[in-house]
Amino acid sequence: MKVKAIGLDLAKNVFQVHGVDERERKLFNRQIKHAQLMEFFVKLPPCIVAMEACSSAHYWARKLSALGHTVRLIAPQHVKPYVKTNKNDAADAEAICEAVLRPNMKFVAAKSPEQQAIGALQAIRDGVMKARNATANRLRGLLMEFGVRIPKGVLQVRKHVPDVVEDASNELPAVLRVALFEEYEQFKALDARIAQVYKQIEQWHRTSAASQALEKVPGIGVLTATAMVAHAGDPDSFANGRQVSAWLGIVPRQNSSGGKTQLLGISKNGDSRLRTLLIHGARSVVTALKRKLAAGTDPRKLTSTEQWLVELLKRRNTNVVCVALANKNARTAWAILKHGRPYESGHVSLSPRARAALAAG
Repeated sequence: MKVKAIGLDLAKNVFQVHGVDERERKLFNRQIKHAQLMEFFVKLPPCIVAMEACSSAHYWARKLSALGHTVRLIAPQHVKPYVKTNKNDAADAEAICEAVLRPNMKFVAAKSPEQQAIGALQAIRDGVMKARNATANRLRGLLMEFGVRIPKGVLQVRKHVPDVVEDASNELPAVLRVALFEEYEQFKALDARIAQVYKQIEQWHRTSAASQALEKVPGIGVLTATAMVAHAGDPDSFANGRQVSAWLGIVPRQNSSGGKTQLLGISKNGDSRLRTLLIHGARSVVTALKRKLAAGTDPRKLTSTEQWLVELLKRRNTNVVCVALANKNARTAWAILKHGRPYESGHVSLSPRARAALAAG
Protein backbone atom coordinates (compact mmCIF):
# COMPACT_ATOMS: atom_id res chain seq x y z
CA MET A 1 0.00 0.00 0.00
CA LYS A 2 1.76 3.14 -1.28
CA VAL A 3 0.29 6.21 0.38
CA LYS A 4 0.72 9.45 -1.57
CA ALA A 5 -1.08 11.92 0.70
CA ILE A 6 -2.94 11.98 3.99
CA GLY A 7 -5.51 14.47 5.20
CA LEU A 8 -5.28 14.78 8.99
CA ASP A 9 -8.22 16.35 10.83
CA LEU A 10 -6.84 17.54 14.16
CA ALA A 11 -8.70 17.19 17.45
CA LYS A 12 -8.08 16.92 21.19
CA ASN A 13 -8.59 13.20 21.66
CA VAL A 14 -9.52 11.42 18.42
CA PHE A 15 -7.96 12.30 15.04
CA GLN A 16 -9.36 11.43 11.61
CA VAL A 17 -6.97 10.38 8.82
CA HIS A 18 -7.83 10.04 5.13
CA GLY A 19 -5.23 8.49 2.82
CA VAL A 20 -5.01 8.21 -0.97
CA ASP A 21 -2.64 6.36 -3.30
CA GLU A 22 -0.66 7.56 -6.32
CA ARG A 23 -3.84 7.64 -8.42
CA GLU A 24 -5.58 9.62 -5.69
CA ARG A 25 -7.91 6.73 -4.87
CA LYS A 26 -9.09 6.32 -1.30
CA LEU A 27 -7.09 3.84 0.78
CA PHE A 28 -8.51 4.47 4.25
CA ASN A 29 -10.49 6.96 6.30
CA ARG A 30 -10.45 6.09 9.97
CA GLN A 31 -10.09 7.43 13.48
CA ILE A 32 -6.88 7.31 15.50
CA LYS A 33 -6.59 8.12 19.18
CA HIS A 34 -4.15 10.75 20.37
CA ALA A 35 -1.78 8.25 22.01
CA GLN A 36 -1.57 6.18 18.81
CA LEU A 37 -1.03 8.97 16.27
CA MET A 38 2.78 9.10 16.38
CA GLU A 39 2.99 5.30 16.20
CA PHE A 40 0.80 5.37 13.07
CA PHE A 41 3.04 7.87 11.27
CA VAL A 42 6.29 6.21 12.42
CA LYS A 43 5.27 3.00 10.63
CA LEU A 44 4.14 4.92 7.52
CA PRO A 45 6.61 5.58 4.65
CA PRO A 46 7.27 9.30 4.01
CA CYS A 47 4.34 10.96 2.30
CA ILE A 48 2.47 14.27 2.14
CA VAL A 49 0.55 15.04 5.34
CA ALA A 50 -1.93 17.91 5.19
CA MET A 51 -3.62 19.67 8.10
CA GLU A 52 -5.68 22.76 8.63
CA ALA A 53 -3.68 25.64 10.13
CA CYS A 54 -5.51 25.57 13.46
CA SER A 55 -4.79 24.86 17.11
CA SER A 56 -1.80 22.49 17.63
CA ALA A 57 -1.14 22.31 13.86
CA HIS A 58 2.34 23.84 14.11
CA TYR A 59 3.29 21.39 16.88
CA TRP A 60 2.22 18.37 14.84
CA ALA A 61 3.87 19.82 11.73
CA ARG A 62 7.23 19.86 13.50
CA LYS A 63 6.75 16.36 14.91
CA LEU A 64 5.73 14.79 11.59
CA SER A 65 8.42 16.65 9.63
CA ALA A 66 11.01 15.11 11.96
CA LEU A 67 9.75 11.68 10.84
CA GLY A 68 10.49 12.52 7.21
CA HIS A 69 6.97 13.41 6.09
CA THR A 70 6.24 16.44 3.92
CA VAL A 71 3.82 18.49 5.98
CA ARG A 72 1.48 21.06 4.44
CA LEU A 73 -0.68 23.44 6.47
CA ILE A 74 -3.75 24.88 4.75
CA ALA A 75 -5.92 27.79 5.85
CA PRO A 76 -9.38 26.48 6.87
CA GLN A 77 -11.19 28.74 4.39
CA HIS A 78 -9.31 27.03 1.55
CA VAL A 79 -10.42 23.59 2.71
CA LYS A 80 -14.13 24.36 3.10
CA PRO A 81 -14.96 24.30 -0.67
CA TYR A 82 -13.82 20.67 -0.85
CA VAL A 83 -16.24 19.38 1.82
CA LYS A 84 -18.68 17.35 -0.30
CA THR A 85 -21.30 16.40 2.29
CA ASN A 86 -22.43 17.50 5.71
CA LYS A 87 -19.62 18.50 8.01
CA ASN A 88 -18.10 15.68 10.04
CA ASP A 89 -14.58 14.48 10.84
CA ALA A 90 -14.43 11.99 7.96
CA ALA A 91 -15.61 14.57 5.42
CA ASP A 92 -13.17 17.15 6.80
CA ALA A 93 -10.19 14.78 6.53
CA GLU A 94 -11.16 13.87 2.96
CA ALA A 95 -11.51 17.58 2.07
CA ILE A 96 -8.06 18.34 3.51
CA CYS A 97 -6.54 15.51 1.47
CA GLU A 98 -8.31 16.74 -1.66
CA ALA A 99 -7.18 20.34 -1.10
CA VAL A 100 -3.49 19.53 -0.64
CA LEU A 101 -3.36 17.80 -4.04
CA ARG A 102 -4.60 20.86 -5.94
CA PRO A 103 -1.73 22.43 -7.93
CA ASN A 104 -2.57 26.04 -7.06
CA MET A 105 -3.24 25.57 -3.36
CA LYS A 106 -1.63 28.08 -0.97
CA PHE A 107 0.02 26.80 2.19
CA VAL A 108 0.88 28.22 5.60
CA ALA A 109 4.46 28.05 6.84
CA ALA A 110 4.95 26.06 10.05
CA LYS A 111 6.13 28.16 13.00
CA SER A 112 9.13 27.44 15.16
CA PRO A 113 8.74 27.05 18.95
CA GLU A 114 10.24 30.53 19.41
CA GLN A 115 7.69 32.07 17.05
CA GLN A 116 4.87 30.32 18.85
CA ALA A 117 6.22 31.45 22.21
CA ILE A 118 6.35 35.14 21.32
CA GLY A 119 2.91 34.85 19.73
CA ALA A 120 1.64 33.33 22.97
CA LEU A 121 3.07 36.26 24.95
CA GLN A 122 1.30 38.66 22.61
CA ALA A 123 -1.97 36.78 23.15
CA ILE A 124 -1.49 36.79 26.94
CA ARG A 125 -0.90 40.53 26.91
CA ASP A 126 -4.04 41.12 24.83
CA GLY A 127 -6.10 38.99 27.22
CA VAL A 128 -4.82 40.80 30.32
CA MET A 129 -5.43 44.17 28.65
CA LYS A 130 -9.04 43.20 27.93
CA ALA A 131 -9.49 42.18 31.58
CA ARG A 132 -7.87 45.43 32.76
CA ASN A 133 -10.08 47.56 30.50
CA ALA A 134 -13.18 45.63 31.58
CA THR A 135 -12.29 46.27 35.24
CA ALA A 136 -11.80 49.99 34.53
CA ASN A 137 -15.18 50.22 32.79
CA ARG A 138 -16.84 48.33 35.64
CA LEU A 139 -15.41 50.82 38.16
CA ARG A 140 -16.65 53.76 36.10
CA GLY A 141 -20.11 52.21 35.71
CA LEU A 142 -20.51 51.43 39.42
CA LEU A 143 -19.48 54.95 40.41
CA MET A 144 -21.83 56.46 37.84
CA GLU A 145 -24.72 54.74 39.66
CA PHE A 146 -23.93 57.01 42.61
CA GLY A 147 -23.50 60.16 40.58
CA VAL A 148 -19.70 60.07 40.45
CA ARG A 149 -18.53 60.63 36.90
CA ILE A 150 -15.03 59.59 35.82
CA PRO A 151 -13.82 60.39 32.26
CA LYS A 152 -13.03 57.59 29.85
CA GLY A 153 -9.61 56.01 29.77
CA VAL A 154 -7.31 53.92 31.93
CA LEU A 155 -5.28 56.98 32.92
CA GLN A 156 -8.40 58.70 34.24
CA VAL A 157 -9.29 55.65 36.34
CA ARG A 158 -5.80 55.63 37.86
CA LYS A 159 -6.07 59.34 38.59
CA HIS A 160 -9.58 59.64 40.05
CA VAL A 161 -10.71 56.33 41.60
CA PRO A 162 -8.40 56.42 44.68
CA ASP A 163 -9.53 59.97 45.49
CA VAL A 164 -13.19 59.07 45.03
CA VAL A 165 -12.94 56.03 47.31
CA GLU A 166 -11.23 58.05 50.05
CA ASP A 167 -13.53 61.09 49.73
CA ALA A 168 -15.89 61.02 52.73
CA SER A 169 -18.07 63.81 51.34
CA ASN A 170 -19.67 61.69 48.61
CA GLU A 171 -22.63 59.35 49.18
CA LEU A 172 -20.82 56.05 48.69
CA PRO A 173 -21.85 53.44 51.31
CA ALA A 174 -19.05 52.02 53.41
CA VAL A 175 -19.58 48.48 52.09
CA LEU A 176 -19.24 49.76 48.53
CA ARG A 177 -16.02 51.63 49.34
CA VAL A 178 -14.43 48.38 50.44
CA ALA A 179 -15.57 46.60 47.27
CA LEU A 180 -14.36 49.44 45.05
CA PHE A 181 -11.00 49.49 46.80
CA GLU A 182 -10.59 45.73 46.19
CA GLU A 183 -11.65 46.19 42.57
CA TYR A 184 -9.10 48.95 42.14
CA GLU A 185 -6.39 46.73 43.62
CA GLN A 186 -7.27 44.11 41.03
CA PHE A 187 -7.04 46.81 38.35
CA LYS A 188 -3.53 47.71 39.53
CA ALA A 189 -2.51 44.04 39.59
CA LEU A 190 -3.63 43.64 35.97
CA ASP A 191 -1.72 46.80 35.11
CA ALA A 192 1.42 45.35 36.65
CA ARG A 193 0.89 42.06 34.81
CA ILE A 194 0.69 43.91 31.47
CA ALA A 195 3.99 45.64 32.21
CA GLN A 196 5.57 42.32 33.18
CA VAL A 197 4.51 40.58 29.96
CA TYR A 198 5.66 43.54 27.89
CA LYS A 199 9.06 43.30 29.57
CA GLN A 200 9.28 39.64 28.55
CA ILE A 201 8.39 40.56 24.95
CA GLU A 202 10.99 43.33 24.99
CA GLN A 203 13.68 40.97 26.32
CA TRP A 204 13.00 38.54 23.46
CA HIS A 205 13.04 41.46 21.02
CA ARG A 206 16.56 42.40 22.16
CA THR A 207 17.79 38.89 21.30
CA SER A 208 16.25 38.82 17.81
CA ALA A 209 18.21 40.53 15.03
CA ALA A 210 15.21 40.37 12.68
CA SER A 211 12.89 42.02 15.21
CA GLN A 212 15.42 44.77 15.93
CA ALA A 213 15.83 45.44 12.20
CA LEU A 214 12.05 45.89 11.83
CA GLU A 215 11.97 48.34 14.75
CA LYS A 216 13.90 50.86 12.64
CA VAL A 217 10.91 51.32 10.32
CA PRO A 218 8.84 54.41 11.29
CA GLY A 219 5.52 53.18 12.66
CA ILE A 220 6.87 49.80 13.80
CA GLY A 221 7.74 49.43 17.48
CA VAL A 222 8.64 46.54 19.74
CA LEU A 223 5.16 45.00 19.76
CA THR A 224 4.67 45.23 16.00
CA ALA A 225 8.20 44.00 15.23
CA THR A 226 7.89 40.95 17.47
CA ALA A 227 4.40 40.18 16.16
CA MET A 228 5.65 40.38 12.58
CA VAL A 229 8.50 37.97 13.31
CA ALA A 230 6.14 35.64 15.19
CA HIS A 231 3.45 35.47 12.52
CA ALA A 232 5.32 36.25 9.28
CA GLY A 233 8.86 35.32 10.24
CA ASP A 234 9.36 33.07 7.19
CA PRO A 235 9.58 35.51 4.25
CA ASP A 236 9.96 32.64 1.76
CA SER A 237 6.31 31.72 2.32
CA PHE A 238 5.35 34.91 0.43
CA ALA A 239 6.27 35.64 -3.18
CA ASN A 240 6.37 39.40 -2.66
CA GLY A 241 5.39 42.18 -0.28
CA ARG A 242 1.92 42.53 -1.74
CA GLN A 243 1.10 38.98 -0.68
CA VAL A 244 1.96 39.97 2.89
CA SER A 245 -0.41 42.95 2.68
CA ALA A 246 -3.16 40.77 1.24
CA TRP A 247 -2.56 38.14 3.93
CA LEU A 248 -2.92 40.83 6.61
CA GLY A 249 -6.11 42.19 5.06
CA ILE A 250 -4.88 45.75 4.46
CA VAL A 251 -5.60 45.75 0.73
CA PRO A 252 -9.02 46.53 -0.82
CA ARG A 253 -11.63 43.85 -1.30
CA GLN A 254 -12.77 43.42 -4.89
CA ASN A 255 -16.21 42.95 -6.38
CA SER A 256 -15.21 42.97 -10.04
CA SER A 257 -16.96 41.38 -13.00
CA GLY A 258 -17.24 41.83 -16.74
CA GLY A 259 -14.09 43.89 -16.97
CA LYS A 260 -15.36 46.43 -14.43
CA THR A 261 -13.14 46.78 -11.39
CA GLN A 262 -14.80 47.76 -8.13
CA LEU A 263 -12.62 48.21 -5.04
CA LEU A 264 -14.22 48.20 -1.60
CA GLY A 265 -12.83 48.67 1.92
CA ILE A 266 -9.93 46.63 3.26
CA SER A 267 -10.56 42.90 3.41
CA LYS A 268 -9.49 42.47 7.09
CA ASN A 269 -8.20 38.97 6.42
CA GLY A 270 -5.40 37.35 8.36
CA ASP A 271 -4.10 38.16 11.82
CA SER A 272 -6.21 40.95 13.33
CA ARG A 273 -3.69 41.71 16.10
CA LEU A 274 -0.82 42.35 13.69
CA ARG A 275 -3.04 44.37 11.35
CA THR A 276 -4.21 46.54 14.26
CA LEU A 277 -0.65 47.13 15.44
CA LEU A 278 0.47 48.17 11.97
CA ILE A 279 -2.42 50.60 11.55
CA HIS A 280 -2.00 52.13 15.01
CA GLY A 281 1.73 52.52 14.40
CA ALA A 282 1.01 54.23 11.10
CA ARG A 283 -1.48 56.51 12.84
CA SER A 284 1.23 57.65 15.27
CA VAL A 285 3.48 58.55 12.32
CA VAL A 286 0.71 60.53 10.62
CA THR A 287 -0.13 62.34 13.87
CA ALA A 288 3.53 63.27 14.41
CA LEU A 289 3.72 64.51 10.82
CA LYS A 290 0.69 66.77 11.31
CA ARG A 291 2.35 68.25 14.39
CA LYS A 292 5.50 68.94 12.38
CA LEU A 293 3.52 70.72 9.69
CA ALA A 294 1.56 72.71 12.27
CA ALA A 295 4.85 73.82 13.85
CA GLY A 296 5.98 75.22 10.50
CA THR A 297 8.54 72.58 9.51
CA ASP A 298 9.94 73.11 6.01
CA PRO A 299 8.42 70.37 3.77
CA ARG A 300 11.77 70.06 1.98
CA LYS A 301 13.32 68.75 5.21
CA LEU A 302 10.84 65.88 5.48
CA THR A 303 11.80 62.33 4.59
CA SER A 304 10.58 60.79 1.33
CA THR A 305 7.92 58.81 3.20
CA GLU A 306 6.70 61.95 4.99
CA GLN A 307 6.54 63.85 1.70
CA TRP A 308 4.50 61.00 0.24
CA LEU A 309 2.15 61.18 3.22
CA VAL A 310 1.76 64.95 2.81
CA GLU A 311 0.67 64.53 -0.80
CA LEU A 312 -1.66 61.70 0.18
CA LEU A 313 -3.26 63.76 2.96
CA LYS A 314 -4.19 66.43 0.42
CA ARG A 315 -6.60 64.11 -1.37
CA ARG A 316 -7.58 61.37 1.10
CA ASN A 317 -8.83 61.30 4.69
CA THR A 318 -6.58 60.41 7.62
CA ASN A 319 -7.86 56.85 8.10
CA VAL A 320 -7.15 55.96 4.47
CA VAL A 321 -3.66 57.45 4.76
CA CYS A 322 -2.97 55.43 7.92
CA VAL A 323 -3.99 52.18 6.20
CA ALA A 324 -1.86 53.11 3.16
CA LEU A 325 1.19 53.61 5.40
CA ALA A 326 0.45 50.34 7.22
CA ASN A 327 0.37 48.62 3.82
CA LYS A 328 3.70 50.20 2.92
CA ASN A 329 5.24 49.20 6.25
CA ALA A 330 4.08 45.59 5.87
CA ARG A 331 5.79 45.38 2.47
CA THR A 332 8.92 47.05 3.83
CA ALA A 333 9.02 44.61 6.75
CA TRP A 334 8.80 41.67 4.34
CA ALA A 335 11.66 43.06 2.26
CA ILE A 336 13.83 43.49 5.35
CA LEU A 337 13.16 39.91 6.47
CA LYS A 338 13.58 38.53 2.95
CA HIS A 339 16.85 40.24 2.04
CA GLY A 340 18.37 40.64 5.50
CA ARG A 341 19.13 44.31 4.90
CA PRO A 342 18.70 47.18 7.37
CA TYR A 343 16.00 49.76 6.87
CA GLU A 344 17.02 52.63 4.57
CA SER A 345 14.87 55.75 4.42
CA GLY A 346 14.27 56.70 0.78
CA HIS A 347 15.38 53.31 -0.57
CA VAL A 348 14.15 52.72 -4.14
CA SER A 349 13.50 49.14 -5.20
CA LEU A 350 14.57 48.11 -8.70
CA SER A 351 13.18 45.35 -10.88
CA PRO A 352 15.54 42.49 -11.82
CA ARG A 353 15.82 43.93 -15.35
CA ALA A 354 16.73 47.39 -14.02
CA ARG A 355 19.32 45.93 -11.64
CA ALA A 356 20.89 43.96 -14.52
CA ALA A 357 21.01 47.07 -16.71
CA LEU A 358 22.57 49.08 -13.88
CA ALA A 359 25.20 46.40 -13.28
CA ALA A 360 26.02 46.33 -17.01
CA GLY A 361 26.87 49.99 -16.83
